[in-house]
Amino acid sequence: MSNGYTITIGIECHVQLKTRSKLFAGIDNDARDAKPNTLISPLCMGLPGTLPVLNARALDLAIKAGLALNAQIAEYSKFDRKHYFYPDLPLGYQITQFDQPTILAGYVDAPLPDGSTVRVRIHHAHLEADAGKSTHPLGKDYSLVDLNRVGTPLIEIVSEADMHTAEEAKAYAHELYLLMRYADVSDANLFYGNMRFDVNVSVSKTDELGTRTETKNINSFRAVEKAVEYEAQRQIKELEAGNVITQETRGWDDSKQKTFSQRSKEDAHDYRYFPEPDLPPVIINPEAVDQARQALPTMPGELRGYLRDAGVDRMSVEAILDYPELAHKWNEIRLTDTAKECLKTIADWFANDLLAQFAEKPELVEELGSELESNPACLNTHELVRLWKMKSDGMLNSNAVRTLFSAHWKNLHNVEEIAAKENLIQVSDAGELEKIVEQVISENQKAADDIRAGEMKAIGFLVGQVMKASSGNANPSVVQGIIKNLLQ
Repeated sequence: MSNGYTITIGIECHVQLKTRSKLFAGIDNDARDAKPNTLISPLCMGLPGTLPVLNARALDLAIKAGLALNAQIAEYSKFDRKHYFYPDLPLGYQITQFDQPTILAGYVDAPLPDGSTVRVRIHHAHLEADAGKSTHPLGKDYSLVDLNRVGTPLIEIVSEADMHTAEEAKAYAHELYLLMRYADVSDANLFYGNMRFDVNVSVSKTDELGTRTETKNINSFRAVEKAVEYEAQRQIKELEAGNVITQETRGWDDSKQKTFSQRSKEDAHDYRYFPEPDLPPVIINPEAVDQARQALPTMPGELRGYLRDAGVDRMSVEAILDYPELAHKWNEIRLTDTAKECLKTIADWFANDLLAQFAEKPELVEELGSELESNPACLNTHELVRLWKMKSDGMLNSNAVRTLFSAHWKNLHNVEEIAAKENLIQVSDAGELEKIVEQVISENQKAADDIRAGEMKAIGFLVGQVMKASSGNANPSVVQGIIKNLLQ
């Protein structure tokens, strides 16, 4: 609620599927580094006599995406033509799905910062071919058109209007991102536009929804949140001033943190939909859906529950989930029936030590996947558990563990050998430590006298001196016990 108004939000999300070729033509689908208008076919250019052929891989990925959305997969679906006329759409229509999409109703549970969850229902998601890209050089009186993106396979995920705050919209957008990455249907790189969000916002003081606007092509979670905040307040100000809200398409100016009007919003009848005559209906048998379901990995919602059950704090949970490779590695350790304390400790190493390295060297993130595939010693499950065991057994102190993990996570092959070689093994032998303690006491008589007199704060000073004398390798708890025994 804001000034007595209820804000209502729905989101349409375009997800680029990670196929090698386009949705209806055998042309390379990766246009990131390609020169303009080099990845095109006669179909992409809308030349007469060209016919589309459905990419079976795109359909497989769409099924997986639907299952990640907890959605029903239609046994029968079809393609349609959506007509509109832009320079970057040579056919004069987009091949999409209108009234019989492949992915039917589902839902997404998105976690909120306060620990609660918002459930956003999915109305449907449909397959479609992307349009091209128009650019407008600053200060020029012309536009440029690049058709490389024409025909790229997309699914458009259409939510119900179940969100009522900017925070909920941001959380839902982020959870969609995780679901698509974990299902491995998209690279989900927002910088390259693999996911784009169209945000519908309306405000009303009654139970009847207000007139909505649609802010298109938002490519960050923060921008989703800020666009909702701005647009809701803009509409409230308009209504309070006695004006009416126009149903329109708006853009988002990230530098100014505000939306701007682009064009009046079309309704479905404006697009003159009719069935695509050059493509047969899509028939999906239940066995194919079952196979796709069995192939799905453990999804973020389940992993979130497992991490929380292990005692991992909420911020660390969400940080780890942003890196599927780390989350799956942690889950691999969980499945070995490892102690809860070990699971929490390893999650802390991931969330703190490893992500700190990723922040300093972003290239490590790209290297992680290939390292895990090709190098058995990278974040080796057995060695990670052994490293924790060395800590819990007193062989390594916390600093030594973090030093060893941070330096060697890519090559954990024998942690005991590495620890010994780098002189990190903690000395716990009472006889050896007693000699060091006696020497430290003889050199620090005042602190020793204070302890004898009951001033126990001085123990910390003596422990520190022993740690210094042992090059940091003494077990501090054993040292403290020896000091008490000698002086009390």
